Order: sequence, then C-alpha cells, then structure tokens
Amino acid sequence: MAEFKLKRGYNLKIAGKADKTLSELELPKKVAVQPNEFRGVKPKLSVAVGDKVNIGTALFEDKLIPELKFVSPVSGEVKEINRGARRALLEIVVENDHKDTKETVGSWSAEDLKNLKRDQIIEALLKGGMWPHLIQRPFSRIANPGTTPRDIFISAMDTSPLAADPNFIIEGLEKEFQAGIDILKKLTDGTVYLSLQNKNENSPVYENASGVEINKFSGPHPAGNVGVQIHHIKAIKRGDIVWYIKPYAVALIGKFFGQGFFQRDRVVATAGSSLTKRQYFKTIVGTPVAALIPENIVADDEVRYISGNVLSGRKISSAGYVSYYDNLITAIPEGKKQRSFLEYLVPGFKTPSFSKTFLSNFIAPTKTDYVLDTRMKGGHRAFVATGDYERVLPMDIYPVYLMKSILADDIEEMEGLGILELDEEDIALCTYICLSKTDFGGILRSGLNLIEKEG
Repeated sequence: MAEFKLKRGYNLKIAGKADKTLSELELPKKVAVQPNEFRGVKPKLSVAVGDKVNIGTALFEDKLIPELKFVSPVSGEVKEINRGARRALLEIVVENDHKDTKETVGSWSAEDLKNLKRDQIIEALLKGGMWPHLIQRPFSRIANPGTTPRDIFISAMDTSPLAADPNFIIEGLEKEFQAGIDILKKLTDGTVYLSLQNKNENSPVYENASGVEINKFSGPHPAGNVGVQIHHIKAIKRGDIVWYIKPYAVALIGKFFGQGFFQRDRVVATAGSSLTKRQYFKTIVGTPVAALIPENIVADDEVRYISGNVLSGRKISSAGYVSYYDNLITAIPEGKKQRSFLEYLVPGFKTPSFSKTFLSNFIAPTKTDYVLDTRMKGGHRAFVATGDYERVLPMDIYPVYLMKSILADDIEEMEGLGILELDEEDIALCTYICLSKTDFGGILRSGLNLIEKEG
C-alpha cells in the first residue's frame, strides 16, 4: 500500500450538501434509458413503440459493437422513442407494469463463479446489460470487450463539490463488493487497484476487500478523480489501455452474478442550495428526476439541474431521468442575466475566489459554504499565463501548452503533453479558475476525438 499526499488542487465550497438520510422510492410509473449519456455509442434500436419488454430486455445496441446491449430497468411497454436534431435518439421511455418480469442471463453457484473463464464473464456482462459500467482510458468510453486492460482501477473516494459519500452508498454491500472484485480480477492480467481516503473513515466494505492493491490519497479536489490516481499509481503510457469502474457498480456486478439478471438499483444524492430538503434516495436507473426533487422543495424560481457535480456534470431538466452512471443530482440557481453594479469593486464577503480577489478568502475561508449560481462573471479572451492552472492540476502536465497543441491539431505534441491521461473531469478546475473563461474540457474532448479518429 502506498500513500499519496497531493497538495495541488482546490476545494470549491458550495452550500447544500445532502444529509445522510436514506429513503427508498416507490418504483416509478415510467422510466427512460438515454443513449446520449453513453459516450461514443452509436445506438441501433432493438424495440419499437408498443413492444413488451422485461427487466433486462435489450432496448438498443451499439452499431460498432453489436454485442454491447443497453437494457430496460423495468418490465412493461415501450411508450415513447424520443428523438432530437438529425433524428438523434434521446430517450426510450418504458411504462412500468410493476410485474418485475426478468430475463435471466444465467445461474451460477459459488463453485461455478470460481471456475468462470474471462470470456464467459464478458459474455454474461454484455448480455445482462452490465458491461457499460466498465470504462476505459484513454478516451473515457465504454470498455471494448475485445481488449484486455493493463489494470483496473476503482476510486472509493470523491472530492468533487457536494459529492455523494462513497462510504454511505456502499453500506451493507460487503459480500457483493467482494464478489465483484473477484470477477474483475479475471478480466485483467494486471492488478485491480482500490483507492481510499488517507484517513480512518473508510467503510469496512473497502478496508476489508481482498484481492486488490489498496492505495490511499489525501488532498484537495481533484485528488478523488480516478484519472489523477492512475497518474500517480501507474501512469498510462502510449499503447496502454486501463479500465475503471465505480465502487457501487462493482457491488452491482457481484450481485448480478449472484442473481443472474440486470441490476437496476441506484443510490442517488440530491444536493444544492436551491433545494430546501437534501438527502439520499434508493431508486432505480431511469427514474424521473421529479420523483426525487418535487416542486415543493425547490426554493428558487430558475434552477439549473445537473446530473453529477457542478464542475463536470451534465445539464438536465427537471423532466430528466436518473443517469446510468451518476449518483448525484445538483440543483443551483441559474443566476441573474445581467451583471451586478460595481461587481468587482465590492468586498465580496460571500464570493469565493481562487485568486483571493475578495475578502471572503481572509474571513474564515475554511468554514464558509457559498451559494453559487451559474454566471460566468466574465468574457472570453486569450489565455492569461498566470501559472494558476498548474496549481489545480496535481499531475505532471502543462494544461495551457496542451490546450494550444490541441487547437493546432498537433497530435504528436498532444500525446507528448499527456492528453491520453486526461478526461474532462480532471481539468474542470482549470475551466473554473480561468480568467479567460476557456472551456478546457471541450477543447480536451476535441483533441481526444481527433486522436481516436486518426487511430
């Protein structure tokens, strides 16, 4: 076991963290599967409106990898297939008949699981709709089942703003988590790494896990990002492929091989200053957001709903649905459309500032949680070379030089500057602190897409 104490980064203190109370929601009348949340997948429909489906029935598949199935979390009838611009597939809505009829992939005893081969595990995960939990780097896309990863990484810590507590979410799943670890070990010839917080507050589910190499991290955000952890544990080199998976998904895979059908359960935290009540919910993937956040607990008139955290999450509407991946829904005010009078000349007692522009940094800066909205508070301009970007990225990478190489379409330079180690979430703080309001994540993704396209 190694301990990593990271000093670079920045903790964005936002008001509205979820209380650690767990409520179990009733199964919704309608659920939806959203193809656009699966990066790189080109969906091909497997159903039509009016079709009857079971839990685990394939709704669509990937055109590039046809064995990669995306399945229904409930039994019932396909009610809507919603499309967007250029007929892009947005949602497949299924009406729940509450019969919970399941499509069973297989049945495995404890002895069977010990003897399962790698190809048998992959076949079961693909057929059962569980494979999308496995993500590969570089490119942060669903893992290609035709490749063998160098290593598999699990991050059981989350330092992002208002993050759901990985220790609270995993409670009571020790047996399932260990079963998932045992399965993952058969998918790689390398090591399964588990990253924990460097303090004595980790769940026994993680601390007692066997068959993994445990490493402990401390420091400000993004210390909890799996990309940062991979960089420090065993960095990605040219030609390397590694996989990563969230800890709750590990337990779901363990549960899948215990029960033999698609595991739809999710634990989701609702957070943000726009909510008067914030807590954790046990629900299923595809549940309407409105079931978790009814109108009577929304305090602001105009609210931004985000699936994930405020730095790297995905904007959704109040009519959206629980993501396949995210365990957090954040709600913050949209903010005023016009600028405030003398905004940069006021003391700023309630305004956080990485550059220490306001007095808030000198008056109990470590104890204050701030109510933030979605305003950028500035305009686009050329890069300002302040050296601040390196202060929030605890990796041996120069963000500005990397961004310039991407804008110049210089693939060789991009790779030399470490683009293959990064995902949007890793450099989200660069965007947040940027004086030029540069979208580092958008530029990074364009560079990754170019490299992937060019092969």
